[in-house]
Amino acid sequence: MTASYLYLIPVSLLLGGVGLFAFFWCLRSRQYDDLKGAAERILHDDPDEQDAPAQKG
Repeated sequence: MTASYLYLIPVSLLLGGVGLFAFFWCLRSRQYDDLKGAAERILHDDPDEQDAPAQKG
């Protein structure tokens, strides 16, 4: 039982460190700068898709 803690604690610390690194990498690469624009962008249709005729196959 005690031997399993010797593996689980370093693995959990490693996974937590990887998650923290990924979070800070996203902050540094400016992934979270425009949250409102991304949320509203999906609501608007692209003008190119409206003008294209439907393809029949």
